Amino acid sequence: MLAQVSDEKTVVIPEEIGRRLGIKPGDRLDWTLVEGSDAVLVRRVTDRGALARRLCGLGKNLAPDRDLVAELDTEREREDQERCGCSAHDLLA
Repeated sequence: MLAQVSDEKTVVIPEEIGRRLGIKPGDRLDWTLVEGSDAVLVRRVTDRGALARRLCGLGKNLAPDRDLVAELDTEREREDQERCGCSAHDLLA
């Protein structure tokens, strides 16, 4: 799918991609250059707080001895570290 860049460097997300990824006005997108190519990886950044609130309590009956929200936060932090090579602590410092 093609999209054109405007004079202001804005891009309109193709409708099918926006629909499939659930992208809504105000969502944040993370743009990453793919090393060794002219490609750009774009991913929707989820609001972790909203996601945690939505998930809160859903898995308690399935995994009563686990803190699924904490596990999700840990997983997301690990993904961020792998992507940028830094820790959440480094980003806040």
